[in-house]
Amino acid sequence: MTKTALTLDLERTLYGYCRESGAAVVEEVTMPEERGIVDTLSCQLTASGEFEWRCYELKVTKSDFHSSAQLSFVGHYNYFVLPLALYQQVAAEIPAHIGVLIYRPFDAADPDQVATAYPGYLTIVKTARQQALQVPGEQLLDRFLHALTREVDKAKRMDLGLTGFGTDQLYRELKRRAAVQDPLYPTQPYYNRFIQDLNQEAITDLSDQATALRAENARLRREASYWQWRAGQRRLP
Repeated sequence: MTKTALTLDLERTLYGYCRESGAAVVEEVTMPEERGIVDTLSCQLTASGEFEWRCYELKVTKSDFHSSAQLSFVGHYNYFVLPLALYQQVAAEIPAHIGVLIYRPFDAADPDQVATAYPGYLTIVKTARQQALQVPGEQLLDRFLHALTREVDKAKRMDLGLTGFGTDQLYRELKRRAAVQDPLYPTQPYYNRFIQDLNQEAITDLSDQATALRAENARLRREASYWQWRAGQRRLP
């Protein structure tokens, strides 16, 4: 399902919040034992040498909060991450052991707000109570590492650009986008644009080659004329 702009803002801000606390963090981690998918999972080594796990569920609307999707609160500390307006609507429904982080968007015009590199900032309004892990720690670590690897793979593929994708993948994506068009800003279908760009590139390449061949042909003609002239000079008495 496509994420809303607000969800993406919460996600980016939460990522920065966790990283600034020194935790390793990754989004969308599938839990073992069919315990659903954690929106954001963070892991940090404590002074005692133990892993501390925190699970975060991001909700932006009341219907989202009441969704039938499973809540994967399996960590030592578990939090909802909510916009302030939503928290005010559902505060009474939040279990006692679940914490709450409130999201506020950054407003450059507000003199009380400190500039941030993220879309907003988070405030703890309800502290989570510690609980025992609800899944085996080894399995949780395994899922966490696989999720991190997935994100590294994405980053590497971004560096590779289109060379990281097979021809069939690119074709399927072009076909999918061919039917996508904004009615307010109609544009030529992606596939047609792609074919036209390829044709234009081919025409440009052929034109460049033709220009180079004409130049080479002219050079050879000049050389031939020169040697013909030299040959005629030698035959003169």
